Amino acid sequence: MNRLLRLLFALAIIGSAAKTATAQEWSQPWARERIAKSPRHSEWVTVKNGDRSVATLIVYPESKDKRPVVLVIHEIFGLSDWAQELADEVAAAGYIAVAPDLLSGMGPNGGRTKDFAAGGVMEAIGRLPPDQVTGDLNAAADYALKLPAANGKLFVAGFCWGGGQTFRFATNRRDLSGAFVFYGPPPAKEDMSRIKAPVYGFYAGNDARIDATIPDTTAAMKAAGKTYDPVTYDGAGHGFMRAGENPDDSNPANKTAREQAWARWESLLAK
Repeated sequence: MNRLLRLLFALAIIGSAAKTATAQEWSQPWARERIAKSPRHSEWVTVKNGDRSVATLIVYPESKDKRPVVLVIHEIFGLSDWAQELADEVAAAGYIAVAPDLLSGMGPNGGRTKDFAAGGVMEAIGRLPPDQVTGDLNAAADYALKLPAANGKLFVAGFCWGGGQTFRFATNRRDLSGAFVFYGPPPAKEDMSRIKAPVYGFYAGNDARIDATIPDTTAAMKAAGKTYDPVTYDGAGHGFMRAGENPDDSNPANKTAREQAWARWESLLAK
């Protein structure tokens, strides 16, 4: 009996480990399948931020003309399969998508997002030094702007944690043509005076934590003489740009919000 119990216990542990291994925050098989079918050229490059080496995904549009760069800042889940698929969609819209993995060198054995065990990515994101994040983003942007296919115009867009980093990056990068904040928190009020680019917000109706910041942000940006245009999508939840694509998501408002937000984003990029 003891032997049987030990066997059952061991099998339970193995089953639990297998379940955990498939529950990585950064893993979205449906997004990975879409990437595999993309006709667009993508490549991984290494950009340097001082002594740091930052793995960066670049996806090119199918265009005969030089195109603007969109710096894509990933969610709190790191440079996930979905973040990479989103970069491909940005390229499909006609822009050079540049998506740095801000966890480069921070993972097990010096790895990046894909090398973390389940539960490790969000904890690691929370420990990233803000100056390091800014340096990594600047390095990726500078690299991309020097690409022969780039026309010198730079946008930034980020989601969730990356939305907050997008807003903060706008306080540190003077040559931005636009910043697109998807359900992310604002920077410190005293830093908003440094913003040069217009900031466009995309928020979920069912996201009280982030939505509570909008009135004060609107007032602070207005007081600083800055452009801030927030739009809230009713019924959608935090993370609707990802959830609205997920075939297993049960909230139809997420899909509607994603479609409306994407149309608005494309329109603003084309200005």
